[in-house]
Amino acid sequence: MHIGDQTVAELGEDSLLARIVPTMPAGQTLVGNGDDAAVLPTISGSVIACADILVQDRHFRTEWSTGADVGWRATMANLSDISAMGGRATHVLVSLVLPTTTPVDWVDDLALGVAEACAAGREAWGHPVGVAGGDLSSGREIAVAVTALGTLDGGRPLTRSGAQIGDTLALGGTLGMSAAGLALGKDGTIPREEGPAADAWRVFRRPAPPLALGRAAAAAGATAAMDISDGLGRDALRLARASGVHVQIGMARPSAALVEVARLLDVPDAVAQAAQWWRSGGEDHALLATFPQGNELPAGFTPIGAVTDVADGGRVSFAEASDGSLGWDHFAGVEEG
Repeated sequence: MHIGDQTVAELGEDSLLARIVPTMPAGQTLVGNGDDAAVLPTISGSVIACADILVQDRHFRTEWSTGADVGWRATMANLSDISAMGGRATHVLVSLVLPTTTPVDWVDDLALGVAEACAAGREAWGHPVGVAGGDLSSGREIAVAVTALGTLDGGRPLTRSGAQIGDTLALGGTLGMSAAGLALGKDGTIPREEGPAADAWRVFRRPAPPLALGRAAAAAGATAAMDISDGLGRDALRLARASGVHVQIGMARPSAALVEVARLLDVPDAVAQAAQWWRSGGEDHALLATFPQGNELPAGFTPIGAVTDVADGGRVSFAEASDGSLGWDHFAGVEEG
């Protein structure tokens, strides 16, 4: 078999998925590959399923994050995807790749972080979230792979493909704080006192997705939704492509905290930097949703744009200039933190 010279870095994440997904059997699904989670039929209804993986020195650094931070973050990434489908999580599966030199205490700490994230899910949805199993293997660096299973409780799944012309584009949760926290870590400016920088550092290590808002969006008639994990620009484009529409995003709305962090890092234009974090930072795991024009937005959502017209292949545009970065691509960078 001939192996070509192109690398995954040259191809990019979205193109790689478009290349390999058609090769693999889809099986019987109600919502298949391409959304935040799949929806699987069962005898008694359906199951939502999704998976996410964190790799040491690609997604986290042990000198920045405790085992509990990593366990929380890996679990929350999945619970957020379940929420984005309009569902609630019921179980997670946790698989670990560990170097043989990994301290057992670190793994104990990771288990605690998973448990804390499950408890947060229970608080958001009013139902328990349990760990149903997983797997262990040795390897060169730590990798934490979490699969989440969930239910729609008889409701309809929210997908990326339902946005309609005239819909309001709305945001639930925060944007840019995780990106600001990462910038602090890369700068070596680790906050020691409470304040905006400490908040950003906390969100970077332990994002707090608005888990309850997915079901609220579905109940309010949302036409489409998705978790923002790779940046507002990149994920809004994914929604636009799935729906075949043009999504226009208004002026950036960076919080005062983001501007304060940018000033702490002494960047040339703190407001512009904060706006860029807002547009392209993703791992706050905010919820992006579209609602029919005139529908009252659920509490926790803020309008940030609109679906304006049909666009073959999908299109996203911003009301203001940016540096051109849409967000994170897993194969374009060298390390994430």
